Amino acid sequence: MADVAESPFLKSETDQESMPAMGFLDHLEELRKRIINSVIAVAVGFFLCWWKVEWIYGFVQKPIMTALHNNHLDEKLVYLNPTEPFNLYMKVALLAGLFVTSPYVLYQVWLFIAPGLYRKEKRYVAPFLFSTVFLFLAGGYFGYRIVYPQALQFLIGFGKQFQPMITIGEYTQLFLTIILGLGIIFEMPVLIFFLALMGIVSPRFLWDNSRYSILIIFIIAAIVTPTQDIVNMCVFASPMLVLYFLSIGIAWLVHPDQRAKRREKQAA
Repeated sequence: MADVAESPFLKSETDQESMPAMGFLDHLEELRKRIINSVIAVAVGFFLCWWKVEWIYGFVQKPIMTALHNNHLDEKLVYLNPTEPFNLYMKVALLAGLFVTSPYVLYQVWLFIAPGLYRKEKRYVAPFLFSTVFLFLAGGYFGYRIVYPQALQFLIGFGKQFQPMITIGEYTQLFLTIILGLGIIFEMPVLIFFLALMGIVSPRFLWDNSRYSILIIFIIAAIVTPTQDIVNMCVFASPMLVLYFLSIGIAWLVHPDQRAKRREKQAA
């Protein structure tokens, strides 16, 4: 049983805090406000990145250019529709704007969550913002520097006896899927943090079900990886495994039961 004084949902006599009651419509209004603020921020980031979109796309196409160069193939992508380059730059500017404004967007997420937390739990705002931004950017960087280049090197090398005709649209779609996907996957510890803080999951539950979690992680890696070889699947799965077991430690630190046990030991 979770200690009542530590539960996010119940308050004891020694832990009475004034928390403003919010009705369903108030929650919807708060959600609408945070979404609008986030959309405006991403739009501003989009226009800032649009100004340098060709320069940004130079980084986006670098992995495929390197893979083509290493296999002695023509270093050029093609397009099949006159509107495709414009649409491509729109997607690139939007992705770059999302990464640039991610600290503000995640801060809006925190502002939406904060009214449902007690005062002592709101001290997590700084760790929350730092960890979410860091993990999101780390996931994108990991995909850009390790996962995507290895996948392209394997795919291009496997078919180098043929003349590739890679369209800019297909290439960019694959790029966005991997980079954003890994950025989101790297947020696993933050998700576990809040689930454990609210007592929904416990470190014991996560540890006892680790074998099933490992299986699910490898299934996700097999789906997300653009190749079918075991090496690239392991490259995808390895950071997820590390993050999962890191999340067990985080759950142990913040779960109400564990906090109650530590408090009892200190009081003894």
